[in-house]
Amino acid sequence: MKLLHLTIMSLICAVAVVAIPASAGPADITVTSSTLDPSVLMKGDTGTLTVEIKNNGAGSVTIKSARLFGNGVVALSDSYPSVGEIGAGNAKTFTFTVRADGGEGTFYPMFVLDFLDAGSLRYPVPVQVEDTLLSASVVGKPDAFSEGRTADITVRVGNPRPNAASGVQVVPQGTGFAVTPTGAFVGALAPDGSATALFNLTPTAETDVTFQVVWRNGINTHSVDLALPVAFGEDKRQADPLITNVEVTPEAGGYRVVGDVTNAGLEPARSVLVTAGAPATPTDPFRVYVVGTLDPDDASPFEVTFRTDANVTEVPIVVEYRDSDGNRYTTTTMVEVAGGTAAAPLEERDGGIPLVGIIVAALVALGIAGAIYYSWRRK
Repeated sequence: MKLLHLTIMSLICAVAVVAIPASAGPADITVTSSTLDPSVLMKGDTGTLTVEIKNNGAGSVTIKSARLFGNGVVALSDSYPSVGEIGAGNAKTFTFTVRADGGEGTFYPMFVLDFLDAGSLRYPVPVQVEDTLLSASVVGKPDAFSEGRTADITVRVGNPRPNAASGVQVVPQGTGFAVTPTGAFVGALAPDGSATALFNLTPTAETDVTFQVVWRNGINTHSVDLALPVAFGEDKRQADPLITNVEVTPEAGGYRVVGDVTNAGLEPARSVLVTAGAPATPTDPFRVYVVGTLDPDDASPFEVTFRTDANVTEVPIVVEYRDSDGNRYTTTTMVEVAGGTAAAPLEERDGGIPLVGIIVAALVALGIAGAIYYSWRRK
């Protein structure tokens, strides 16, 4: 009987061991991951920190509260005052709004779980703070700017940060110029990535153009400025019309100048006109000689006519042309003349009866006299 009793008690204990699982405790709760958005903060940035925990035990664990605190990176959101149970094998996430109040570096705000029965879990969460800005540089511009002439400006934006930048845009700012477009949207830039923005800049005065690069780090907006001085000077690539092979010929009432005009520049010269400048007075038939467009290294003959005063020994030959934007330019080449007005036509001399008329009248009179004399001799 006693043996039967012991056998029954042993069977009951064995069944109890199989039917009743071991209870879980605080030691079975672990932090499995933590994520920060944005992944790297800048000083003063606000981000979202998410911490995930998991119950690795065989039973439920009751969590009383969850909180986050620390220096350098502080929690802006409230703690979780009442969490409740987390079942065996289950996971749970906690989200906190944090702000980087310290300098650069890696900070470890403390994540704390308080359990209902006893004890707590303390886990330092790493948060990186780095103040590196996006970089900007001008990688394309003319050798010199000219008033009213449109120039192509290329700005390159790079991201030296360890995390991506979003919503990147470049906005020109300042006065004394017109620009298109008024802003360029680059979009997202991956770490070590870069992109370019192209602008057409037309200055009306010497000035400074500021290209402001604006981007977001998470929900935080940042900017950096790039200054471009605009000073007027001679463009090494612009058209350069030259006058060569000049010949001056005195004519009745003035002079005729023939020669060649050659474009020695690297850009086309458009709407090219050649004429004589003051103190000369252009005359017909070539008051203005229209050449048209001269491409680089092209040449064209020209011919101009004019008259001058008696004391003039040099006359400017003026070449007027326009660039591709319609801006007007002029070049001047001095040409020597004989001095004084060329011989006037015979009919304009003596200020009275034209000399040619006198000669003709004399010849007619002689002819009439000869006819009369011949007629008298025959009689």
